[in-house]
Amino acid sequence: MSAMTDEEQKEQFKSFAKSYVLPIVAGILIALCAFFGWEWYQKRHTVNAANLTVQYQNLLNQSEAAAEDENAYKKIMADGNKIVADSPNTVQALQAQLLMAKLAFDKKDYATANKILSAAQNVKIEDEGLIAIAKLHLAYTQIAQNQLDTALKTLDGIKVDAFTPSVSEAKGDIYAAQNKTEDAKKAYQQAWDVLVKRQQPRELLQIKLANLGVLVEDPKIETPVLTPTQQMPASSPSES
Repeated sequence: MSAMTDEEQKEQFKSFAKSYVLPIVAGILIALCAFFGWEWYQKRHTVNAANLTVQYQNLLNQSEAAAEDENAYKKIMADGNKIVADSPNTVQALQAQLLMAKLAFDKKDYATANKILSAAQNVKIEDEGLIAIAKLHLAYTQIAQNQLDTALKTLDGIKVDAFTPSVSEAKGDIYAAQNKTEDAKKAYQQAWDVLVKRQQPRELLQIKLANLGVLVEDPKIETPVLTPTQQMPASSPSES
């Protein structure tokens, strides 16, 4: 085979560049664009989350005044609704809805609280605990409006184990309001049994049980207090 001329070698290199080098470079550029694009998105997402947190904190700071000042109440409702409208599927939006619903509930404006919490059920976030809190608050708002059967259905939608005692207690409240004494006793007892296992006393629940003629003992709470035999011996003079 004869050696290639300089011109032939140049043409071969050009052919190689077209077939291999350019696609490789293009792939690298695409990868870099994707990386820096992701970095930009992450930074933007972090900044947005921080801004939303500040906005929600401002709502909290206004909430005490809103309880007594009608103008402050209207402002906090407007600011809260803006957070929800601008960033609907965020933790801060759901927190804002919970705060607004509480303020409305405290004013005995149950219809407004119900409307806010019903809308909160559509928020798409991965925080199951926060969603469960929203459902629990909605159930109690429905109880306040005497929507007892609807409240039971709302409570059935709470599947987070951590809320089992609260759900059972709320169901007991509903059954008590419906004069279903045995069902109320059973629901309260279920709540109490879980709390005893968790060593979490709940005095109000104990009172509810007592009002239905059910006496329960206080849960045994382990304390870090040392017994005399476990206490460290006093240091001797030679050790001081």
